Amino acid sequence: MKVLLTAINAKYIHSNLAIFCLQAYAKKYRENIELAEFTINHYTDYIIQEIYKKKPDVLAVSCYIWNIDMVEEVLTELHKLLPDMKIWLGGPEVSYDAKERMKRIPFLTGIMIGEGEETFLELMEHYVDHKGQLGAIRGIAYRELKQYGQVEIGNDSKENTEMDIIVTLPREQMDLSKVPFPYEDMEQFKNKIIYYESSRGCPYSCSYCLSSIDKRVRFRSLDLVRKELKIFLDHKIPQVKFVDRTFNCNREHTMAIWRFIHENDNGITNFHFEISADILTEDELALLGQMRQGLVQLEIGVQSTNEQTIHAIQRKMNLDKLKQAVDRVNAGHNIHQHLDLIAGLPYEDYSSFRNSFNDVYAMRPNQLQLGFLKVLKGSAMYGFSQKNTIVYKNTAPYEVLFTQWLSYDEVLQLKQVEDMVEVYHNSGQFTYSIQYVEHFFETPFDFYQELGKYYEEQGLNARNHTRMSRYEILLSFMQFEKKGDENVLKAILLYDLYLRENLKSKPEFISAMEVEREIYHHFFVEEELVKEYVKGYESYSGKQISRLTHLEKFAYNIEETAQTGVAAKAEEYILFDYQNRNPLDHGANTIRFQKVSGDMLRIIES
Repeated sequence: MKVLLTAINAKYIHSNLAIFCLQAYAKKYRENIELAEFTINHYTDYIIQEIYKKKPDVLAVSCYIWNIDMVEEVLTELHKLLPDMKIWLGGPEVSYDAKERMKRIPFLTGIMIGEGEETFLELMEHYVDHKGQLGAIRGIAYRELKQYGQVEIGNDSKENTEMDIIVTLPREQMDLSKVPFPYEDMEQFKNKIIYYESSRGCPYSCSYCLSSIDKRVRFRSLDLVRKELKIFLDHKIPQVKFVDRTFNCNREHTMAIWRFIHENDNGITNFHFEISADILTEDELALLGQMRQGLVQLEIGVQSTNEQTIHAIQRKMNLDKLKQAVDRVNAGHNIHQHLDLIAGLPYEDYSSFRNSFNDVYAMRPNQLQLGFLKVLKGSAMYGFSQKNTIVYKNTAPYEVLFTQWLSYDEVLQLKQVEDMVEVYHNSGQFTYSIQYVEHFFETPFDFYQELGKYYEEQGLNARNHTRMSRYEILLSFMQFEKKGDENVLKAILLYDLYLRENLKSKPEFISAMEVEREIYHHFFVEEELVKEYVKGYESYSGKQISRLTHLEKFAYNIEETAQTGVAAKAEEYILFDYQNRNPLDHGANTIRFQKVSGDMLRIIES
């Protein structure tokens, strides 16, 4: 008996925690179980062919909003090729309408509903050891042949039968510490994000989220968590993402894990946590402030700053405390913060969302995720949408089309804003350029809105753009708007470009000042001088250092100009050090110099 646990992930770099947990829990059937991971970027034919070659007796697929359409397409064709193969689905996308889905897809054998480890183990016992009946397994929907007596056909009689869809009793929640460590071979995750779970459930009741259904939060033993995190640290895994819905809902649990990764930091691994910032304690904030730059990143769901909206979605949040916590973390300059907003929520019209955007943007997150409401089956928002005007797509991911507060035209405008935020803010490639141009618009939202309109009016949305062309477009947009000082913006654009990349040649649309030959020669040829300022290059020659760094001359203090929106004239020489990048935004380390006499430079600050 061969069972194939299958996942179709959103990206190659992702791994699917669910199928690894199922395999680990059913370890006594390890010889019967094989894993197969694909991505939504694969051709469906490729996925079909690869599964067909394995010819499993049972195929079990992990289902989410981002892959369900592809899953159904693949399974439809596979059933034609392997009609005797049992097909089981599991995951959040199929747990809340299992019976309806099985009616719609007649070749499905069954669906695992909710938490899957114990359910999958019992299915393995049923299929491999022929133990028990499906009806005795909790937490599944399956088909059962039912007899309804005799039917007379002429002089003969025949059993009247049909397949009924049976939904068994819900499965009781399990002890999370009983799930074995899911990752057997760490080598296969060298280039992937590791997903890890130290708790299940969420104490909050946010109406748009399925996690709110499971309000009993269960924690994995801290002894187990420490032991398992040590494995990730020993293997120097680049990133570990905790999937806990509100990681910091229990102070003792939170502090123990954060203290452990701080004390055992390997200088490489980054840990990602989804938290509620407004409940961070003084102890937690103090510990976060001590951590290595880049050790931790935080994802904080704000969703809206409209009080009526927050109340309607049953979200508990103290916005003032949230702002204070975000500001406190920002002040440490050591933690990447990712703040979320959701467009299309109840009582949030275009003007209100503009306010929410500006409120969150003012907190200066490293990333601002502008998402759109997904009306998920099983969530409280699904019921709310039936009573109020929230119209959404019938197909996954069930994204909002319009509401009684937000028209589809306005949704389209917000889509443009979302695109511009992704390109010009979240990319981290325009740090000082965006900071400068924001001064010439009433609010940051208005800047992104107008830039989005410019893209549409100029026909730029339909084109593929290089990174360099994005800089040129921003310059042409500001020229079109007749805002800001063109020469200043060109200088700041050049600064941002060199922060990211040691360019072989300057872009044509920017005219730059040349570093004097004498200064260049004195700085790089006299190795003792450059090594005094640039650390970590002790074994390099001056010529080698000149290739790994870049010295550029500017007519302005770039950072001050960007912060104030007013040209701060100051002839400065900036050394961009690409060996020592900022772990948060990957920008080059910069060292400022000014000319003191002849061909001599003196450091200003680093």
